[in-house]
Amino acid sequence: MRITVTGGAGFIGANLVRRLVAASDVEVSVLDDLSSGRRAYLEELPRTRLVVGDVRDEAALDEVVAGADAVVHLAARVSVPESVADPVDTHEVNATGTLRVFEAARRHGDLHVVWPSSAAVYGSPTTMPVSEELPPAPASPYAASKLAGEGLARSHASSYGLPVLTFRFFNVFGPLQPADHAYAAVVPAFVDAALAGRPLTIYGDGEQTRDFISVHALTGVLETALRRRLVHIGPVNLAFGTRRSINELAGLLEEHFGPLPVEHREERPGDVRHSQADNRLLRALVPDLPQDDFPAALADTVRWFRAQHDDVAQLTPGPS
Repeated sequence: MRITVTGGAGFIGANLVRRLVAASDVEVSVLDDLSSGRRAYLEELPRTRLVVGDVRDEAALDEVVAGADAVVHLAARVSVPESVADPVDTHEVNATGTLRVFEAARRHGDLHVVWPSSAAVYGSPTTMPVSEELPPAPASPYAASKLAGEGLARSHASSYGLPVLTFRFFNVFGPLQPADHAYAAVVPAFVDAALAGRPLTIYGDGEQTRDFISVHALTGVLETALRRRLVHIGPVNLAFGTRRSINELAGLLEEHFGPLPVEHREERPGDVRHSQADNRLLRALVPDLPQDDFPAALADTVRWFRAQHDDVAQLTPGPS
């Protein structure tokens, strides 16, 4: 099986590539512009080819898609605050780039395409959990760009018969997730701060909730979708259907680090207050979906970040 993964040098992409090539029957071609992905995440992986390029570039897409059996389209601008600062770039990558991927899949034999939208398209609903039947209410340019991609996915399935599966990702966390930029996701930001001895930064009161899913569980679902060639005309929530507050996350991390200082700041524009998936449709498509693994996955994430921190500390020269 030959799989193309756009954004395959990024956090979720590199975890997926590693999972796929662990099976001897899979070859992977990756397209990544390395704006947030890292070449090192793919080094020494068997049956893996990296093409450095932009997902909006037709020639680059043709190079990696040719001969593929399926495409996992993960390349995206994923930060809500960054989308507020630069909505045009976010739209071009997330909406136009997604259109380019669908068109490449059509050119090369109507390939199966699996790609992520986002729970951000729901906005701030007043009822939980949110089902796929809830009308979207995007509150940020990022969410709007993902909703545009959903429309393109549905239209390509309806107009051209393209086999597409759209997942709405919720809050994914785990090893390889970047923590070294201003808009880092909450789990890596908290773990990195704890390791460095900095206060945990909480925007707002910390009672906002998220439906966390480990990258291990999520990539397992993606692999299942590829092997079973799952399709669905509309979006499918990909989450465990749980809710944990940011304050609760901070408390769980204290089990690994001891008492942690906290610094509160104003809420950020575009941030969603609460998030929780209704995952009945997902469980119908993937009946063997595993159970929520949050405590164990959080511990695994802490171990990975701690190992990276220790490696950096060993390479840092001491005072002369």
